[in-house]
Amino acid sequence: MSRIDDSKDFIPVRIAVLTVSDTRGLADDKSGDTLVARLTGAGHRLAHRAILPDERAEIAGQLREWIADPEVDAILTTGGTGLTGRDVTVEAHRDVYEKEIEAFGTVFTIVSMQKIGTSAVQSRACGGVAGGTYLFALPGSPGACKDAWDEILKWQFDYRHRPCNFVEIMPRLDEHLRRK
Repeated sequence: MSRIDDSKDFIPVRIAVLTVSDTRGLADDKSGDTLVARLTGAGHRLAHRAILPDERAEIAGQLREWIADPEVDAILTTGGTGLTGRDVTVEAHRDVYEKEIEAFGTVFTIVSMQKIGTSAVQSRACGGVAGGTYLFALPGSPGACKDAWDEILKWQFDYRHRPCNFVEIMPRLDEHLRRK
């Protein structure tokens, strides 16, 4: 159940969007467009946007660059989460995660099952945290991006969402790095 506490102020999150594709450019990046429209429509800020080919090292490098950027709170990638040989986004994400958010993939599968039935088993959507930054790898279809945003991320990136949300714990995500 999603509840919004109207007594709290909305806090915009700075989100970077990375499309992973060997064939798409900005002009035909429907999944990236879907994410940008939804996050900005919800009041968040687009921090960066890029498209990279399905190359594990390049994807991980871009993730690390944005993780190091203090103007990025979260990174959403779309594409490269399937089962084919070129699908390496999940591996690139896991190369940089400090902690994986296992329940994200589970909840995404539940949402997907309601829309596409057992075809949901072919997605390896995942989430994690690194350097105080949230990272989520979403499938490359606009429908999957809509489902992930509308059913999960929209709520978790809203500080007013109860009983809890990602935004309220953001200041503590990297506390282990500040300990002496």
